[in-house]
Amino acid sequence: MPNLEDLETPTLVLDRARLAANARRMRERALVLGVTLRPHVKTIKSVAALRHALPEVTAITVSTLAEAEHFAAAGYRDILYGVGIVPTKLARVQALRAAGVDLKVVLDSEAAAAALGEAGGLPVLIEIDCGQGRAGIAPDAPALIAIARRLGRQGARVAGVMTHAGHSYGAAEVAEIQSIAAAERDAVVVAAARLEAAGFPCPIVSVGSTPTALFADDLDGVTEMRPGVFFLMDVFQAGLGCCGGEALALSVIASVVGGRPEEGLLLIDAGGLALSQDRSTAGQPLDIGYGLVGPLDGPPWAGVRVARVNQEHGFVQFEDAAQAMRLPIGTRLRIWPNHACMMAAAYPAYQVVEGGTAIVDRWTRANHW
Repeated sequence: MPNLEDLETPTLVLDRARLAANARRMRERALVLGVTLRPHVKTIKSVAALRHALPEVTAITVSTLAEAEHFAAAGYRDILYGVGIVPTKLARVQALRAAGVDLKVVLDSEAAAAALGEAGGLPVLIEIDCGQGRAGIAPDAPALIAIARRLGRQGARVAGVMTHAGHSYGAAEVAEIQSIAAAERDAVVVAAARLEAAGFPCPIVSVGSTPTALFADDLDGVTEMRPGVFFLMDVFQAGLGCCGGEALALSVIASVVGGRPEEGLLLIDAGGLALSQDRSTAGQPLDIGYGLVGPLDGPPWAGVRVARVNQEHGFVQFEDAAQAMRLPIGTRLRIWPNHACMMAAAYPAYQVVEGGTAIVDRWTRANHW
């Protein structure tokens, strides 16, 4: 059986036991909260990984039409395309729908609704801004009803409302995440009630974000939640209190290729392209630079991080230079990410392990657009 020591580097590794445990935890949260789990697959981008983690799931969220096509080809039929729709993408949307996929789209303006043209019954979720300020309209905005009416004139239909509390990633403590989760819930519930009162049925009331899904107290009035990074978790999520180190399912294997070990600095063959240039933990008490570092068969080392990156090189800084001096050229190191979604995006597949260093499978990813 091949081992992590046998791989060319850099390469992406997924621990399927941790993946399954993370999925089990989120499945239980959905049951407790009384909502459907419609996971966002932009994080794992893998049919095999999704089937291993959540074999019972049939409804998913995607962030690209390529993801929609990839998962539809594998038999998934209830798909929400969670990025604002534009006219140039409608042909692909309608092709999927003609093939039997119940593909739903998202928009947040009357202009976007008008741009649909003759929509042929296209189901649309109206995006609501619950405080992030990225997209969506306020739940009490007059435009909400105007959008619904415009959709009707275009031959589309209101399928529901959705929101994403992405600002929960900036929370300083769990109590703040809980407050954001309540505001996220209230925003879509209010919007849905307004649509219903105006004569527009609103069967889907949808919220998202891993932190709010994990810490929400009550989702009364919500029908589904769409977390994504929970599958893999990362050091940033750990810093928010969403998980511990035992939940980190994703890592990159890199090789020592040089450096100045006497100064506590090693050079590895994984840089900005292999690890991403995400610096999300920079605002947290534990700033890990571009990733935590450890051995192939153990947890991350204390006082060691990828301090900076070039395109193809990473600079691993050790607080204890003697530790760096014990790691010769060719040593394999394991890097745990700031942001799992961004790091995984560089790789076509996962090398799959289960609690050790033996490779038990290889799962491809849908990285194409």
